[in-house]
Amino acid sequence: MFRTTSRTVAAAGLLLSLGLTTACSTGKEAASGGDAPVAKVDGKISITYLQKQGDQEYFVGEAAGAKAKAAELGVDLKVVNLGNDANKTISEVQAAVAQKTNGIIIVVPDPAVGPQVVQAAKDAKLALLTSDDQICTNGPDPSTCAKENLVPRIGFSGSQMGGEVGKRAAEEYKKAGWNPAETRTISAWKQDVTVCGDRVKGAKEAFGAAAPGVQNIDVATDNTPTGAQDKIAATVTANPGVKNWVVWGCNDENVQGGVTALENAGIGADRVIGVGIGAYLACKNWGSGKPSGMKAALFINGKDVGALAVQTMYDKLKNSKEFPKEAFAPTTMVDAATWKSAGVTCG
Repeated sequence: MFRTTSRTVAAAGLLLSLGLTTACSTGKEAASGGDAPVAKVDGKISITYLQKQGDQEYFVGEAAGAKAKAAELGVDLKVVNLGNDANKTISEVQAAVAQKTNGIIIVVPDPAVGPQVVQAAKDAKLALLTSDDQICTNGPDPSTCAKENLVPRIGFSGSQMGGEVGKRAAEEYKKAGWNPAETRTISAWKQDVTVCGDRVKGAKEAFGAAAPGVQNIDVATDNTPTGAQDKIAATVTANPGVKNWVVWGCNDENVQGGVTALENAGIGADRVIGVGIGAYLACKNWGSGKPSGMKAALFINGKDVGALAVQTMYDKLKNSKEFPKEAFAPTTMVDAATWKSAGVTCG
């Protein structure tokens, strides 16, 4: 879902992580999960919601859900679009501190800035909660972080989501009656994003359990449609003997890029099984009325995550209720026949 656009911030994150090596190894010097003690708020609560890629359909929905819940609770909510700018992440956190917000909810463009975000919130005695993607209190890579040092998160269960994707892909594969030797699965994701790794692992395991014998190809992408398209196009070129393709990934962007790459390579929709995560791009294929390799997608409603994140932060600030380590919103599998009735917004 994101790209790192600043070498400066990455370098700063690396230096910070090196400076915290001892804390990482012992686990004693860092605040547990970023859930440091914060003062209860008796008056009006102010929350700042910092989002990467705020113009993406999913995050637009997330912001709408957050605003609706804030209005219901009487919370003063400010939503900020960070784009893909890791530098802006730090400056907007500093701005939120200066504006005396009571709590920050954040979706980081780059997990490497996590320790800096955590430290800034801790110094200002602000409540800090992540949504969607994880960050670590004492290192740049959440995938190598001890569980107690992950900041509390609102979002979806990556392994559960991946499992649903893998099961649906296996159903479509069996229905197609393809020969395993003539088929490959593609797992496409940005490989330093923890939740993406969880989703892909879950998909691989579920598919393999239901439809063994199909070789998988891992494809590293930047989680964008064009980035995935370029990488998967190269993969297809390098495997000319493959007749049928199954594609999944971290999000709709990866699968849409894969479906487009296969289409451009002259591979018909009847030889492609794409199962997305999000449904906000998948629905555009179905709305066109044309045959598509995008066979299904797991609908994740950003509105639910935004609302749950604001409610969770409110409960912390107003009632001193501790953050859960993780809290998950529901998901629904949809396809060309069911996406409209499921409430998918196709922008």
